[in-house]
Amino acid sequence: MREKMADHKIINDPVFGFIRIPKGVLLDIVAHPDFFRLSRIKQLGGANMVYPGAQHTRFQHSIGAFHLTSKAVRTLQTKGVEISEEEAVAVEAAILMHDIGHGPFSHVLEHTLISGVSHEEVSLMVMEKLNRELGGRLDLAIRIFKDEHPRHFLHQLISSQLDMDRLDYLRRDSFFSGVTEGNIGSARIIDMLDVKDDRLVVEKKGIYSIENYLVSRRLMYWQVYLHKTGVAAEHVLINALARAKELAREGVELFCSPALHFFLYQDIERGRFMKEPECLERYLDLDDNDIMSALKVWGRSEDRILSMLSRDFMGRCIFRVEVTDEPVSEAYVEGVVGQLSQRYGVSREDARRYLTSSLEIGKDMYSIDEDKIEILMKDGTTRDISAVSDMLNISTLSRKVRKYFFCYQR
Repeated sequence: MREKMADHKIINDPVFGFIRIPKGVLLDIVAHPDFFRLSRIKQLGGANMVYPGAQHTRFQHSIGAFHLTSKAVRTLQTKGVEISEEEAVAVEAAILMHDIGHGPFSHVLEHTLISGVSHEEVSLMVMEKLNRELGGRLDLAIRIFKDEHPRHFLHQLISSQLDMDRLDYLRRDSFFSGVTEGNIGSARIIDMLDVKDDRLVVEKKGIYSIENYLVSRRLMYWQVYLHKTGVAAEHVLINALARAKELAREGVELFCSPALHFFLYQDIERGRFMKEPECLERYLDLDDNDIMSALKVWGRSEDRILSMLSRDFMGRCIFRVEVTDEPVSEAYVEGVVGQLSQRYGVSREDARRYLTSSLEIGKDMYSIDEDKIEILMKDGTTRDISAVSDMLNISTLSRKVRKYFFCYQR
């Protein structure tokens, strides 16, 4: 019994219960410092300003996505889909690492301190780094992640419109935020999975679970991920970092950790990030703590804009937001900029750059241009979910809802 217990480690997850991590390459990944760093990065960035319970981390999400992938692999194997043990471990390793390149507060660094590098690209770079350290044991996992393995359905488990990443984050984010609309039937969906012509499909009797999943995803985006208060909080943070970056260019010495200092005082563009190993090394030293520590000190900065934005974020005095179906007129923006410039004693240019943010956000439930969700009919043929559903049709499924956010200092 003791030998069997030593074959794995168990993580007690609040969403799925006990999750078993087998010893070997999977446990080596989970135990790696670059993976454990995800425990210091919140899954939902500033959403806790709206939903105080949303304090969970990218580490927890990655473990949950791994758990669902393991379930999906076993389900497919019981239905006669041939998946070797090597492929099973590889796809589980790939989903474990799918978010390993995320920076502090999710996408904030992509908008401020690093130019032209996405977190997906950083994830791949970190995977390749771990692969070198683990003696090439992640070769197959990386090929599956990049969709270079002949068996496409394995990649779909990691990245598609019905992947294990989405199944976990909807359940998990619903659980921690308290927004019950996102509580999808992930177990039922996984039980209904199958493979047809190297494509992931869903048995026809699972169609109602898929409909619920698509509707839940849309509700979670507009109620949680794109909630106006969360969007406003993120842009206070983005503008604070942008202001700090501008002051750094002017030679102003600001308090920050060595890792944050590296990106704040140097212009790190795509070419340099990809070529210089130090950039990735410094990046992996960053987590939410670096940003929060800096903001706490910047709140007492002599620079009025930086101190105001930093205090606002730390004290949850975030931008006011106006959400419209059409872009806000330039005349209206200029009017707000003028008021802010006068009230806070800053130039109109600085008021516009740092005390306002305008953005356009479009989101749909389902994209017909991506890997489609295919339903396996009783006669063995497959049909797209949009053609089979009696509740949803292609126009409602794929219609992109577009909203315009104008955020500005209160």
